[in-house]
Amino acid sequence: MQRLWQRIKLNQFVVLGRVGMDLYADPPGTRIEQAQRYTAAIGGSAGNIAVALARQGVGAALLTCVSDDPIGRYCVAELTRYGVDTRYLRATAGEARNSLAVVETIASNCQSVLYRNGAADFCLCDTDVAAVDYSGVAALVVTGTALACEPSRHASFAAMAQARMAGALVVLDIDYRAYSWTSPAEAALICHQASAASDIIVGNDDEFGLLASSHDKGKPYAKSLTCHGALLAIYKRGAAGSITFTPDYSFETGIFPVTARKPMGAGDGFMGGLLAGLAQGHTLETSVRRGAATAALIVAGIGCAPASPDTAALDHFISQY
Repeated sequence: MQRLWQRIKLNQFVVLGRVGMDLYADPPGTRIEQAQRYTAAIGGSAGNIAVALARQGVGAALLTCVSDDPIGRYCVAELTRYGVDTRYLRATAGEARNSLAVVETIASNCQSVLYRNGAADFCLCDTDVAAVDYSGVAALVVTGTALACEPSRHASFAAMAQARMAGALVVLDIDYRAYSWTSPAEAALICHQASAASDIIVGNDDEFGLLASSHDKGKPYAKSLTCHGALLAIYKRGAAGSITFTPDYSFETGIFPVTARKPMGAGDGFMGGLLAGLAQGHTLETSVRRGAATAALIVAGIGCAPASPDTAALDHFISQY
């Protein structure tokens, strides 16, 4: 754990993975098929994590590819507006496109339609990741969807190796999305390899169950990672909160009860709040709690990146509990 605390205080992160455009049926509560207008926001797990970090005063750069078109330029402009470093973004020509999600702000039975044919972020290659300097970086955060196909898969593993060589931590958000993979078995194999090469692994009960071959084995699998080199493994259980495993101890953390306006964005917010808390010198227990609070505020708000709290809003929210 000493290595964690020594490196994390550098307070700079590189987040690898997708960013896209979300179109929310407007006003909130409107079904997609009934909507007459939509509001736009950036989305995608890596983009949302980077925004969450930046909003909480932490240095965050996004490592990905965007389409060389107005949607790609929209994503870059929005990331810049939120304070995310875009120096490691490459615009890719041809038919590759940024992801587009059409979604609703509805708490239950929420509909979403995702378009990821020829996704631009999957164009990430070894040349892109080789351009990153990790000498002053606390951690590389890899979102698991980037591992789903080539050339992004090879580039992601290359980035992880490069970060470790420079002494940076490697953080894996398992981020399993079945539509991106050829099969659950392939996803389990590749994400297992990625988890073995990571210092911090975060996932929910279904994701750890996938890696362990059954849902019942997910929790002991998460715990076992800290016996084989991982510094932290955080097992998220939805409304039941999370369990954090370290090589020496474990603890449970509850959720912050809120009136949810949508089900999306909680995991991205949790990761952002967790890492920001660690980078700012909070204890591990407090940092996990700040991750849970960030997740609560995002599901209670409109949009994911727009609902991501700054430090003042987060502190005020936590002080009420």
